[in-house]
Amino acid sequence: MSASDAVKIEHLGTRFGAKVIHHDISFCLKQAEILGIVGASGCGKTTLLREIIGLQAPTEGEIWVLGNSLQHDAANYIKHLALNCGVLFQKGALFSGLTVYENIAFPLRELGMQDENLVQALVSMTLSRVGLLPEDAWLTPAALSGGMLKRVGLARSLILEPTLLLLDEPTAGLDPIASEAFVTLLAELHRELKFSVIMVTHDLDILRDVCTQVAVLAEQQLIVMGDLATVLNYEHAFIKQFFHNRRADRVFK
Repeated sequence: MSASDAVKIEHLGTRFGAKVIHHDISFCLKQAEILGIVGASGCGKTTLLREIIGLQAPTEGEIWVLGNSLQHDAANYIKHLALNCGVLFQKGALFSGLTVYENIAFPLRELGMQDENLVQALVSMTLSRVGLLPEDAWLTPAALSGGMLKRVGLARSLILEPTLLLLDEPTAGLDPIASEAFVTLLAELHRELKFSVIMVTHDLDILRDVCTQVAVLAEQQLIVMGDLATVLNYEHAFIKQFFHNRRADRVFK
C-alpha cells in the first residue's frame, strides 16, 4: 500500500454459509478522492462498508485503511479507525435518548476528552459547519426532520476531522430539495477538509456531481471502477439497466 492510498482491498471474498456475497474484489482509492459504490439491492454494498470499518470480517482477502491492515493487526486497525474514520449510517443511527449536542460530542467523550469548554467549542464549530443553528444542539432526534437527521449524523462523523469518511446512502429518504442541499454541503466540506470518501449510493446526481470514482458491484464482483465516463461506456447488462434508462439519460445528458 502506497502513502497516497486511503483504502486498498485485495482479493476480498465474503460468504454467509453457502451464500457468496463477494468474490475476489480488489480496488484502491487514493487520498482525497470520492468513491461512489453502486449495485443492485443485496449485492453486498453495505457489507463491504461494514468490513472496511471492522464491524465484520471478510471470509478472505486483505483490507488496508490509511496504511493499517485489518488482517495483520486488527487491534491497531480498529484504534486507528476510531481516530481517523467517520461513518454516516443510512438512517443516521443517532442515540434517541441524547440531544443533538450529546450525539455530536459522543466520539469526543469516547476518547476521554474531559475539557467541557473544548467539547462545546468543537460541537459548536461542527454544527455551524453542517449548516445547523446553535439552538438545534438541544433538540432530540425525534424533533428533527430527515434532512436535519442527516446533517447531525454527518456532524458526528466529522467531529474528529477524519481522514476517511464512509457514507451509507446519505440522501436516502430525503426530498429533492434536502437531497440537493446535502450534496452541496458534502462537496463544500470535501473542498475544505480534503477527506477521502467511500459512499454507497443510488443517487445519480451524487455520482455526477460529487464522485471522482464510481465502482459497480454485480454478480458478486467488482465489474468496473473508474471515473463516470469510464463506467458509462462499460459494456455490461447491469450498467445498461442502471445508467442507461430514461431517468439516467436525463441526469447524464
